[in-house]
Amino acid sequence: MKHKTALTRRHFLNTTMAFGGAAMAGSMLPGQAQAAKDLTVGFIYVGPKDDFGYNQAHAEGAAAVKAMAGVTVVEEENVPETVDVQNTMESMINFDGASLLFPTSFGYFDPHVLEIAPKHPDVRFEHAAGLWSEGMPTNIGSYFGYIGMGQYLNGITAGHASKSKKIGFVAAKPIPQVLQNINSFLLGARSVDPSITCQVIFTGEWSLAVKEAEATNALCDQGCDVITCHVDGPKVVMETAAGRGAYVCGYHADQSPLAPEKYLTGAEWNWAGVYTEMVQTVLDGGTVGNFVRGGLSDGFIKMSPLGPAVSDAARNQFEATKAEIMKGGFSVFKGPLKDNAGNVIAAVGESFVETDIALESMGYLVEGVIGSTS
Repeated sequence: MKHKTALTRRHFLNTTMAFGGAAMAGSMLPGQAQAAKDLTVGFIYVGPKDDFGYNQAHAEGAAAVKAMAGVTVVEEENVPETVDVQNTMESMINFDGASLLFPTSFGYFDPHVLEIAPKHPDVRFEHAAGLWSEGMPTNIGSYFGYIGMGQYLNGITAGHASKSKKIGFVAAKPIPQVLQNINSFLLGARSVDPSITCQVIFTGEWSLAVKEAEATNALCDQGCDVITCHVDGPKVVMETAAGRGAYVCGYHADQSPLAPEKYLTGAEWNWAGVYTEMVQTVLDGGTVGNFVRGGLSDGFIKMSPLGPAVSDAARNQFEATKAEIMKGGFSVFKGPLKDNAGNVIAAVGESFVETDIALESMGYLVEGVIGSTS
């Protein structure tokens, strides 16, 4: 039955067209009577809601919204970054009466949200990680968190745990947010030992279990003894790496139950507070900003508890650095710094604080990262 519901959503517009548009008449839509008294909020996920990762983190935030008075939540999982997401958004608006949508995957933004939003000026589209800019529809919002700071903290624990001085990163695609996480992980480790290197392998997809397992095994074969990732569901990477004897740092959500003895810590999203605040703003008649960002101190991200393998020295540096990040204005990227092709990123005395918008257009890997963006 669940599969049939998803099918109905994605093909809703085709179905209504087959009936000569009769179902598009406002009073006949099942969601609209409810929308008159409740706020209906839609959440769309590119993968399953129980993936121990990106989609699960967003679904946990949606669960918090469900508990709010006067709010109805509709969800659809496993929606590809194709025209399918346009059909899902149209369905949630026209069939369910949703007036606030959270299309959560990176590839939903351009062209899909950008195409649908102008057709529904009274609907608010809040997209995770999209880079909203002047000239785009004003009913679109972009939100994200400075989770690279979490990967920097991951890197500190990795730097202390690594014996080989080789750490590894399984990544999906070389987009700016992923590159920033790779670079932050290595720079955190190099704050412990500047000789540490990080090997990165890109799988090409957000969720591809076979390639994720192959990449993890390849990193272990090359001597990497601490591994993290930026894929939608880190479960395969965590279990494969720990099974090979490597330590792991988590991402998106808490993966410590998957490798309790080998899990050092993890950079997690904390969407519950973010989503409930946004929804409450809409309920109160306000408007969420077009460009919203936050970090550790804002409650957008959090760190997994430190695992049993974390040394006292690592714990001390981790906690001290976390306290500095909490103050705001922390710089992971500071000079002298070059990319791994020898180009200067930051000269002596130059730095990029966590809020610097330039970081969201990152297209390089820093010196010490073994891999290519092409």
